[in-house]
Amino acid sequence: MKSDKAKIIAVAGKGGTGKTVIASLILKFLAEYGAERALAIDADPASCLPSTLGVKVNKTIGDIREEIASPSQVFFSEDMPTDMLIEYKIDEITVNTPQFSVLAMGRSEGIGCYCLINDMLRHFIDTLSGRFTTIVIDCEAGLEHLSRRTTRDVDTMLVVSDPTKRGIDTALAIKNLAEKLHIHFQHIYLVLNKVTEDEVVKTALLDMVKDSGLTLIGTVPEDENIRAYDLIGTPIIELPDDSKAVVAVKAIFEKIIGKNHESSPY
Repeated sequence: MKSDKAKIIAVAGKGGTGKTVIASLILKFLAEYGAERALAIDADPASCLPSTLGVKVNKTIGDIREEIASPSQVFFSEDMPTDMLIEYKIDEITVNTPQFSVLAMGRSEGIGCYCLINDMLRHFIDTLSGRFTTIVIDCEAGLEHLSRRTTRDVDTMLVVSDPTKRGIDTALAIKNLAEKLHIHFQHIYLVLNKVTEDEVVKTALLDMVKDSGLTLIGTVPEDENIRAYDLIGTPIIELPDDSKAVVAVKAIFEKIIGKNHESSPY
């Protein structure tokens, strides 16, 4: 029996680790594996995920936040409760494609707290996740969303690290913070990205991971195709099937499916 609650896969990590590439490839495989409906949430204010998916987003949750904050905007309706109106607005800005839907968090125009935007995103995930079989969240770089508990009730969290000691230390800090804040997740794994073919380096990295206590679900090699696609702005999901990163992330994706096979939506 399928659950009426979407499976949530969160992809976290410090900036520059390639977590958006990992998230976009997971969306690619969800579509290929026949997920009935998948939702991609770009929770990073930099909003890079839509372009890697080949999707144009015209409005973000941040834009709705500005409408709420601006007294010149006619936003509220006497005939509709505030929560319902916000839900309607967020649903309205969600971009739908045949493969998946895309929602971007964006940012507020001015300097200030993101708490309202976070609350709106949390409300959307909590109340509308029944429409989707799987939600993939590309988290903000670092710990911001975890510290504000935007990402919660996560089935699988992938913490992406570059192949460095500092990256692995940051990944461990993310895992520890998630546990400290009592964010519920079934599985949390480390993904080492942009790994070179140097066997000495690989061995050193595996030793660092072992010492950290993190669970490594897979490594993703450096892929010149990604560099080329980024250079000209080609969507990452259009990478060829034999691209090194695609092959590696597909193996990680299949491990995730295997872990959740009893309640898989596929």
